[in-house]
Amino acid sequence: MSARGDNGDKMGDCELCGATNVSIREHRVNKAMLMICQKCVNQLNLTPKEEAPGLTQASSETASKPKQRPFRKSNIMNKQQKELTDDFSRRIINGRKSKGWSQAQLGQRMAETINVIKSAESGKPPTDSVIRKFEMILGVELMVEPTGDHQSMIGQKSNSRGMTIGDFLKDLR
Repeated sequence: MSARGDNGDKMGDCELCGATNVSIREHRVNKAMLMICQKCVNQLNLTPKEEAPGLTQASSETASKPKQRPFRKSNIMNKQQKELTDDFSRRIINGRKSKGWSQAQLGQRMAETINVIKSAESGKPPTDSVIRKFEMILGVELMVEPTGDHQSMIGQKSNSRGMTIGDFLKDLR
């Protein structure tokens, strides 16, 4: 039987470092729940993570909005979904600069690494969740209705073989 400490923690042995008769608390370490001391909590940085500033406000604002269908660039048959704008990187850069933030500051506010910000600003399409964060934090629109103005010319010659799946996939790139 273990005694209770002043702050409500149990007194006992730390299952991680083996310290005896110390104040212990249950914590998740990887996938296991262990009774560990405060020293181990601090050393392993197991304190609860703070939510990035702005995400709390943004998530409460979007809770009232209807949910969008997820963006899937590979789904070529479903054209009613929104798609990423061609100038998304320019919109992200302009939104960040209009707020006077560096890439590192934007990354902190979004709870993302600076590499994610640099990658998106250089033109690499971000993931769906990162796109939503950019839209919420910067107040920019990155997902728009598809234009549907894609046209392909097939076979100007009379001996044309027609369009193949390979030709179609080349057009997508």
